[in-house]
Amino acid sequence: MGTELTIIHVIYMIFVLGIIGFMVMRRDTTLVCIIGIFTIAVFSTFSISQSVSSLFNSFIYAIVELLPTILVISIIVAMSRLLTTTGINEVMISPFARVIRGPGFAFWTIGIVMMMISFFFWPSPAVALIGAVLLPVALRAGLPALGVAMAMNLFGHGIALSGDFIIQAAPKLTSDAAGLPVGEVIQASIPLVIVMGAVTTVTAYIFLRRDLKKGVHFPDLAINGEEKIEKETFLSNRSKRFFSLFIPILFGLDVYLMFQLNLQGGDATALVGGTALIILLFISVAAHKQKSLEQSTKYLIEGFQFGFIVFGPVIPIAAFFYLGDAGFQSIIGEYLPESSQGIVNDLGAALASIVPLTPEVGAITVTSVGVLTGLDGSGFSGISLAGSIAQLFAAAIGTDAATLTALGQVAAIWVGGGTIIPWALIPAAAICKIDPFELARRNILPVAIGLVVTTIVAIILL
Repeated sequence: MGTELTIIHVIYMIFVLGIIGFMVMRRDTTLVCIIGIFTIAVFSTFSISQSVSSLFNSFIYAIVELLPTILVISIIVAMSRLLTTTGINEVMISPFARVIRGPGFAFWTIGIVMMMISFFFWPSPAVALIGAVLLPVALRAGLPALGVAMAMNLFGHGIALSGDFIIQAAPKLTSDAAGLPVGEVIQASIPLVIVMGAVTTVTAYIFLRRDLKKGVHFPDLAINGEEKIEKETFLSNRSKRFFSLFIPILFGLDVYLMFQLNLQGGDATALVGGTALIILLFISVAAHKQKSLEQSTKYLIEGFQFGFIVFGPVIPIAAFFYLGDAGFQSIIGEYLPESSQGIVNDLGAALASIVPLTPEVGAITVTSVGVLTGLDGSGFSGISLAGSIAQLFAAAIGTDAATLTALGQVAAIWVGGGTIIPWALIPAAAICKIDPFELARRNILPVAIGLVVTTIVAIILL
């Protein structure tokens, strides 16, 4: 593949393995990530002062990349606190509470609804829409917040995003890289997406049910007694009923506008966030009247406090992994070889160039490349490489290029799109007020089992 590996690539890979090891051992990785950034900067620039500056630059880069997610989560949390304080939340969830009974029904209902919405608008706005309404219902049904986050995460950022059958951004990138029609890649991905989704979600649910039966404690992010929100009578029952209808209508209008204006990804998230902000201000005025100016600010502050408390531990690890992709040049500078496609892409290409060319090894290698390139937390950054490597193997061994391409796409997005990389799955973790690292740990084994089974199925289909 003509990829030139350097000492920077080696150091990056050593720290990646170290970070994964610390995460598995349930240890904090902030210090490891900061040391990793500094070490890579030193070996890139050979300048202590520039390396020290790179630490700060890496945090700025990570915050800028994560800021839209931080904002929408903070606003949704602020709105949710207002709805809970005024009692509107109780009225809103009462119809769902009568239908959704039991943790199992809650898990699968939330997951399937999440998947259907994510097919059309991608997962991030879907998390905001579903979490605000169905999270309290699921908690009442006995499903812990971690289980809610798992359902939204695996069905949305996993199944829906890895297939991407409606928007087709993912299959377009992989098919272009492999030189195939997008329809062929979509067709080939259907059985793989089904197998990966079924194995992973069923496995995750089995583990969750086992722990529920054992009475395992599921920790959440109870910050400064935040879970104990005092309800006060600011609104009449009639006003509460009005707002309980008004809010779903506004979010329903968002869905309609997403369809009509073809809004996806960040645009759809911005629409949902802006709507939540309008709801927050409107209800704050109705509930607090003369004190609405101060109270609306108070709710926003509480939302932002929560947002940054959740994102605080994630920013250093995100800063490190952004070095593996486009962030390297912005953070450290032009110190990689001219032929470099980014550290993780270079490592993936190098891996593909040293393995024997057989269908079985080809499938395993494409999965490995997908997993490796997904480590930067953006499932889309590495799928072009996965597509090109799939095309290389298919041409060399005379096998089905579309299936190999689809396999690389599924692996890259399940890992990097937001199921086991902590900062990529923050939307679900933050809405559910759980530790994103705990959610990542819960997802690792089911996702790993799913990838193994899906790779075996792909080998059979080749």
